[in-house]
Amino acid sequence: MIYKVRVKLSKNFLEINDDQINIGIKSKPLKGEANKETIKKSAKQFKISTTSVQIKSGHKSRDKIIEVLE
Repeated sequence: MIYKVRVKLSKNFLEINDDQINIGIKSKPLKGEANKETIKKSAKQFKISTTSVQIKSGHKSRDKIIEVLE
């Protein structure tokens, strides 16, 4: 399943609306830490492993597209 993700910094939440996910993270976007936290939170929400979540585009953007393999 493909989802559009909007990342917001310094908040801690996760909301899903249809194919849109709004996620709040604490990590700064240095050395991929924000992307790792985004993947980790998404995987936890869907109760799957982190290897089943991939960022397809937006590695350096707040707007991302992720694929969740179930």
